[in-house]
Amino acid sequence: MTSRPGDTIAVEAIDLVKRFDDFTAVDGISFAVPAGTVLGMLGPNGAGKTTTVRMMTTLSTPTSGTARINGFDVLENPAGVRRSMGLTGQAATVDELLTGRENMAMIGGLYGIGRRELRRRTEDLLAQFSLTDAGDKTVREYSGGMRRRIDLAVSLLASPPVLFLDEPTTGLDPHSRNELWDVLRGLVDGGTTLILTTQYLEEADQLADRIVVIDAGRIIAEGTPLELKTQAGAASLVTTLTHAADLPSAHALLAEVSDEIFVDDHARTLTLPAGGLSDLTRVAQLLDRSAIAVDDLSLSRPSLDDVFLSLTGHRAVADESSADLEGVDA
Repeated sequence: MTSRPGDTIAVEAIDLVKRFDDFTAVDGISFAVPAGTVLGMLGPNGAGKTTTVRMMTTLSTPTSGTARINGFDVLENPAGVRRSMGLTGQAATVDELLTGRENMAMIGGLYGIGRRELRRRTEDLLAQFSLTDAGDKTVREYSGGMRRRIDLAVSLLASPPVLFLDEPTTGLDPHSRNELWDVLRGLVDGGTTLILTTQYLEEADQLADRIVVIDAGRIIAEGTPLELKTQAGAASLVTTLTHAADLPSAHALLAEVSDEIFVDDHARTLTLPAGGLSDLTRVAQLLDRSAIAVDDLSLSRPSLDDVFLSLTGHRAVADESSADLEGVDA
């Protein structure tokens, strides 16, 4: 992955390889992440995403290659790496028998944060994650969304400039997932660099500035969400007419835009390939001048799921039996 000139690189993966006997879980992964941005690592279970994160966070030693976090090399200065980053794994790491505040106190003590400063950070983070009222409840009383938020809060106690999130919204309902997305956007607005592994196509689309698509331990594509969608094919312009009787007239008009028009009489729609918003504007003007009533006019781009299917021949969500050898890798 390339960065823009002048960007400060917060995270680098440099030809990372991880082998388990004869099996290669990660096969030469490289990318760079500018500070204050979000990288989405997108791929199915067993793709190698979690193994990559484990190597980059000093939890696993690379077979070859290396990584740098905030300038610290994972092989040469693992302590510096750990001071520079936070990690939220797929399973919550907090103690469910302790309260939210007790978990914060325990982890803050391990970081060596002074008592007064720890109290301040604890209350600030509980407020930021909407957990102030739940701070004195045991974590086992928390909902799934609350557990993910307290896990994130704990990982931010030391104010790390880089945060790794391995499947942060797995198991959450749509409402809790949207709440967590809002929290993550706030972190990025504050300057935090996020590395997000996910198999949720919508999550990568919503949060990531850039995406690396990983399959079988290799990066098979990278770019912005829009760039990747463009790789999967052209956008489509879908026009839904108010009256089916206008379909022949609309077809004749839209032939000025494209000679490839699919007409669905039952749905009263005309679909044609589109280069972008300029084609949408042109179609709207043509139909308006001809007084053809329109119920809907939309530009539909391929989804990230379409991207993954076009690149690999299969959907992004694989069978759970293909789990990563170093923990569930989605």
